[in-house]
Amino acid sequence: MLAAFLAALFFAFNATCANRSARALGGARANLGRLTVAVVVLAAFAHTLGGGLASASLPWFLLSGVIGMGLGDIAVFAALPLLGSRLTVLLTQCLAAPIAALGEWLWLGHRLTPAQMLWGVVIIAGVAFAIMPSRSSPPRVTVRPIGFLFGFLAACGQGLGALVSRRGLEAAVAAGELPNNALFGLTAAYQRILAGFAFLAVWLLVLRLAGRFPAAPAATSEERRRDYRWMVANGLAGPVFGVGCYQWALATTPSGIVLPIAATAPLLAMPIAYWLEGDRPSRRAVTGGIIAVAGCVALTLAR
Repeated sequence: MLAAFLAALFFAFNATCANRSARALGGARANLGRLTVAVVVLAAFAHTLGGGLASASLPWFLLSGVIGMGLGDIAVFAALPLLGSRLTVLLTQCLAAPIAALGEWLWLGHRLTPAQMLWGVVIIAGVAFAIMPSRSSPPRVTVRPIGFLFGFLAACGQGLGALVSRRGLEAAVAAGELPNNALFGLTAAYQRILAGFAFLAVWLLVLRLAGRFPAAPAATSEERRRDYRWMVANGLAGPVFGVGCYQWALATTPSGIVLPIAATAPLLAMPIAYWLEGDRPSRRAVTGGIIAVAGCVALTLAR
């Protein structure tokens, strides 16, 4: 549970850093840059203190990276201009948890208790209430129906990526490895992100060859240096520490519990955005946050 809460906190910091870097460098460059930072940092750790690429779970984590950080991220970036950020996050976060929980039950035979399912739903409901667009705060883009398909695919990427990670953990346990610690989580994060980085790099190369690679926003050299600092912070907060804690959480806890807690990241990002950018959260967001936090406390105590 502690690892899941830490993952949500790092993902919340990541959201603010990602917003800054994406506005300055463009979404494609910012995403590739943050994964480059993560691969370098995690490789240095994994090939010294961690397990490197020598693990029985390696094929599963590579597949998880392609699904979650490759196909899933591409679907997120496709949905953003069609739905806006809040609807995209809403679909991804609120659908990923039940997709992962159902898949883990059908494939791995791990079933949540009724109490765990109830409090997981409460958390998701709080998140949905907090970030759902309204008449007073509508989406900032023209919503197009095809965007909901991309949002659903993004949720499938996140949920199924977590499910495949859980299968990889079972393979590690069967091989006599000890996956229930933070060191294993960082090694697993490296293996996942390495696959996601390779997939994204190939995808962006295809876009460049097709003449569809988006241009970077105009900026001065000083602005560019500052923007690259945000990109580095984005890579450390999300793919390194966030995904590391996320994999640590999945090593000890079913994905149907980890994902609802991780879904509170948009709520935790609100006070961070208020602190760094002066973006004051609405009463509705605060109310939804209280509901979600109460659900997290109850889920922690549920059996």
